[in-house]
Amino acid sequence: MILCIDIGNTNIKYAVFDGEEPKLTFRVATDLKRTSDEYGAQLLAMLSFHGVSAKEIGGAIFSSVVPSLDYTMGHMLAAYFGIKPLQIAPGLKTGLKMRADNAKEVGADRVVNNVAALKKYGTGKPMIIIDFGTATTFNILSAGGEFIGGVIAPGIKGSLDSLVSGTAKLPRVEIEAPPSVIATNTVTNMQAGIVFGFAGLVEYIVKKIKSELKTKDVPVIATGGLAEVMAKETDCIDVIDRMLTLDGLKYLYQLNHSEEEA
Repeated sequence: MILCIDIGNTNIKYAVFDGEEPKLTFRVATDLKRTSDEYGAQLLAMLSFHGVSAKEIGGAIFSSVVPSLDYTMGHMLAAYFGIKPLQIAPGLKTGLKMRADNAKEVGADRVVNNVAALKKYGTGKPMIIIDFGTATTFNILSAGGEFIGGVIAPGIKGSLDSLVSGTAKLPRVEIEAPPSVIATNTVTNMQAGIVFGFAGLVEYIVKKIKSELKTKDVPVIATGGLAEVMAKETDCIDVIDRMLTLDGLKYLYQLNHSEEEA
């Protein structure tokens, strides 16, 4: 079995793949103060709960946008599983052609999402991959499968947190669409601003990207925790894939592991 780990700014997502199919997935909060022993104990407990033994894990790969946790995660996997994991970093074979000014600046999660989108949905058309995470990222792939650039916008949850922390009386609310954009109380006023505001942001950016690509035939793939919320309020998202990043990690593990064996 292969352990895939996506370390984000807000959550760490885990998946255990038995062959091509995920045997289990779960997520925990990202905590910079947690030690490798604490992460190890937490991971062992979650695996045990799902009936998976540490001895069944034969390999691991992780992507990270939190550099301070890279050593922690690598040390934990070595100590508790006896595994030297692969990490998404320059030098790892991805098969992705990069046309960014500096490919090293592109986040590991974005690289993995692009690889997964090409593997799962590539049809020779340009694609847009949107990740609704701590930041809202738009990745643009050319018809030839090259990463040609993207957009980084504020994250939905982070924008709400900023609104609440920067005001004295506004409450924390659930991120869900209210019945009407003409809201009649504080909670629905805030929900309308966040949900419909970001829906407008997504639709306008996608429209601009398609205009610059000079084609409307551009599939839009969405992933991340709030992808479903946004998809309900926009007409531009074609596919929701919550497993996109973890599937990409599994594919990259297989790609690099097969090369090592060869």
